[in-house]
Amino acid sequence: MPESTALPVPPAVAAVVTAPSGDEMCSYALDVWTDHPTVLTDEVALRALLRAAAAAGGAVVLGEAGHVFPNGAVTASLVLSQSHLAVHTWPEHRLANVDLLTCGVLEGEAIVAAVSAGLAASRTRLTRTMRPVHATD
Repeated sequence: MPESTALPVPPAVAAVVTAPSGDEMCSYALDVWTDHPTVLTDEVALRALLRAAAAAGGAVVLGEAGHVFPNGAVTASLVLSQSHLAVHTWPEHRLANVDLLTCGVLEGEAIVAAVSAGLAASRTRLTRTMRPVHATD
């Protein structure tokens, strides 16, 4: 496993959040471009960043996994009691894709802000989609 590159752990992010109620889900797709691509190849640091971001949003981590590909790209994910948080990196493009699905009351905006800050984002694109739990007629 490659030696860990020290990343600053972002402080808790204070954000005005409209959290989903207990019977709503929200999906966040975050694309992050960084001028510091070494962060995108450090699995240990990325998993620590995901844990810190989850904590910033009030999530409970149940488990985690990660994998480093031959080119140094990383896939890492956390299983949350409220769903999941994952990152997939493309160091050759200076890009990380982050997926977060929240269930119940969870500060998803704080989580994605903490990940963005921890990756030293130079540019981001966020897609936020509310996902109904109950079938509609």
